[in-house]
Amino acid sequence: MAATDFRQELISTANAVASPGKGILAADESTGTIGKRFDGINVENIEENRRAYRELLVTTEGLEKYISGIILFEETLYQKTADGTPFVDILKKKGIAIGIKVDLGVRPLRATDGETYTQGWDNLADRCKKYYEQGA
Repeated sequence: MAATDFRQELISTANAVASPGKGILAADESTGTIGKRFDGINVENIEENRRAYRELLVTTEGLEKYISGIILFEETLYQKTADGTPFVDILKKKGIAIGIKVDLGVRPLRATDGETYTQGWDNLADRCKKYYEQGA
């Protein structure tokens, strides 16, 4: 598909995300980051606990009154509620635009004073296609 094929969709999404009085929820914590949050409350960092935590976020009643878009972590894009409903379906039903964190983390850049570089550029197009097909 050519980039122009997505033009109207991109415009619609940008307008929806920029809705007055609403914000974007960055729910893209990596497994490591969410693990740090769980450590503080003595919750084991396993997929089921991450799924249950994220289910609380996406099923919050009235979320769509305040949130116009959400950025997800890759694992979350494929997760479902306890009753089997995909998170993506719930968010779309609420009219919340779905985005996804596309980088694969950072690594130290050798021969620098603590600088880092972003991973994930080498297969970005393929991953984005897959994410789009999943609903992001």
